[in-house]
Amino acid sequence: MTPLTLLAEDESMFRDTCRSFAEERIRPHVRRMDEEAKLDPGLIPELFQLGLMGIHVPEEMGGGGGTFFMSVLAVEELSRVDASFGVFVDVQNTLVNNALMRWATEDQKRKYLPQLSRDIVGAYALSEAGSGSDAFALACRAVEDGGRYVLNGRKLWITNAQEAGLFIVFATVNPEAGYKGITAFLVERGFPGFSVGKKEDKLGIRASSTCELILEDCVVPKENVLGEPGKGYKIAIETLNEGRIGIGAQMVGLAQGSWESGASYAKERKAFGKPIAEFQAVQFQLAEAATQIEAARLMVYNAARLKDAGQDFLKEAAMAKYFSSQVAESVTSTIVDIYGGYGYTKDYPAEKYFRDSKIGKIYEGTSNMQLQTIAKTLLR
Repeated sequence: MTPLTLLAEDESMFRDTCRSFAEERIRPHVRRMDEEAKLDPGLIPELFQLGLMGIHVPEEMGGGGGTFFMSVLAVEELSRVDASFGVFVDVQNTLVNNALMRWATEDQKRKYLPQLSRDIVGAYALSEAGSGSDAFALACRAVEDGGRYVLNGRKLWITNAQEAGLFIVFATVNPEAGYKGITAFLVERGFPGFSVGKKEDKLGIRASSTCELILEDCVVPKENVLGEPGKGYKIAIETLNEGRIGIGAQMVGLAQGSWESGASYAKERKAFGKPIAEFQAVQFQLAEAATQIEAARLMVYNAARLKDAGQDFLKEAAMAKYFSSQVAESVTSTIVDIYGGYGYTKDYPAEKYFRDSKIGKIYEGTSNMQLQTIAKTLLR
């Protein structure tokens, strides 16, 4: 039994690699990417070269052969510098790769996992305009037509859509069956009838693409059904349970980066003849924020360790996602306060961390949905 935050040698080296990449390659571009609302395309191949897009994909499938926990470390470290790149890597590893490793056939794994580890970005397409928290009120339809399915409908809020080459798309093959009619499909960007629509203009994580998907008689080969027809609901639920741990890591990393910038500023900014970090009021703000971050990190790490150990982690994942998003919003707001007027300007990083934090309570299950999951588990 070892402490949650005590990393093994390979985990520590991996974390340091992620941190160095984030500091040296991503940080110089953060403000520009936020203003342009676009990830720097030149950095994406470097993520693949570092093995950050296939972290726990088996080595024989072209991946890094790491653990789910290592994916969490990567998301945390990247989000410490830029939450947009954090979620970019998170969706690839905790949702797309994870779903294929658990549910794909051997042929599907051999075809797609090497590509996802080498040069293809993945996206996860569940949400629609009328089905957010009620994820299974899908309007997207799939009709079997010989050796293929024909998909029609629209998806909304799809992260990584602008860069992705492979999409896990959920549609219903039998509306009368309710959630038991939902099926998951592996849709390549070049399939006939598939297109990426409007890119959302967002408050935070602006560089991360969030787009509409349009399926107009989109033809998908039958061999591209992921899992069994009618079992898409199970794939969606179980994959999102794991993905929530990744969002927790994003929020922890984001809060940590915000705290570090605020602490550094407090030691430099002088008022009444001394650095404001010497005032007890500011010290207490920083101490409380750091305590919240540590508590959130412990919850995220525990959920990830449980997942790797093959233990039940449903409650812990929901708690980690819920609490870390609360912490991120609280901490980043505190850091804006510490910066004072400067914290409200784009010349300093505090306002971006604050804007980026808000999404944590919304995507991959709102805070209310996490509380519902926690309550159901506790009262079962």
